[in-house]
Amino acid sequence: MIQRSLLTREEANFYKDKKILVTGGTGMIGVPLVEMLIEAGAKVRIASLDDKSRAHPEAEFSKVDLRVMANCMEVCSGIDIVFSLAGIKGSPKMMVERPASYFVPQLLFNTSLMEAARQCEVQRYMYTSSIGVYAPAEIFQEDSVWKTFPSQNDRFGGWVKRIGELQAEAYRIEYGWDKISITRPANVYGPYDNFDPANAMVVPSLIKRVLDGENPLVVWGDGSNIRDIVHARDVANGMMIVVMKGVQEPVNLGCGEGVSVKDVAEVITRNVSESPKIEWDISKHTGDKKRIMDISRANSYGWQPQISLEDGIKETMEWYLTNKEMVEKRYNPFK
Repeated sequence: MIQRSLLTREEANFYKDKKILVTGGTGMIGVPLVEMLIEAGAKVRIASLDDKSRAHPEAEFSKVDLRVMANCMEVCSGIDIVFSLAGIKGSPKMMVERPASYFVPQLLFNTSLMEAARQCEVQRYMYTSSIGVYAPAEIFQEDSVWKTFPSQNDRFGGWVKRIGELQAEAYRIEYGWDKISITRPANVYGPYDNFDPANAMVVPSLIKRVLDGENPLVVWGDGSNIRDIVHARDVANGMMIVVMKGVQEPVNLGCGEGVSVKDVAEVITRNVSESPKIEWDISKHTGDKKRIMDISRANSYGWQPQISLEDGIKETMEWYLTNKEMVEKRYNPFK
């Protein structure tokens, strides 16, 4: 059984009565983040292009395009803390075939939102970066980023997230705005994920295909690729801790351990009554061989992932089965 809330008393006290903007508050990480903020007594505003039905009923909801600076100024007005989660989530295939549809909007709303928050004198700001900022390596350590280039398999996603990190640094230098926190989530999964088979990441893609009855289940590669896979609720809690403590150095939020694509596929297929046969398509592109995060910095601030892969995948599969209509109410930037 997964514990629904991961809040500590310290977090609840810090966030009580704060006015908080969560961009992307209807997404996979945003939904549990908003839930925990509201549980803590915060007054939450959500900015998103998703359908309002995905938003928490106790939050203020603004359906707004954050590529437009005026819209960013409007949603930041009167806000104490901004969690910048709005992002475009797509598969490695989309990064190869539709890179502009990812890069340009992400660049626009990252830049505009941070500038609007600065002008509105927001007290604290959390910028969501990505595992994609890292060069290929066995283990990803936060301070290694600027000595390397992002992986060629993630260059558009990696560079656009690095630009946001540089913007934060520029604001610290010129304006003394030193309350910007940066988190770098690993491969995140959970309810409210992107399950679109055309551009979903590996976990939601496999979940959808298995639950939709695909047999045999054809998986790209040979299953040996290693990924750092972490549940969205754990990541949301890590973000709350980083902001509460006013952390000014980038923080990895992953499980800190690798799991193979083969293991992921087997966990998913075990959770259906008739497990499909798995076939491996080694002719397809599968990205970097191994991507694991060093989470010792996050641990030093009191954060540790708590949701196991088995429990998290089971919960996500159950959510998908009972919320298929919600999947279709997600804004799709690739359409």
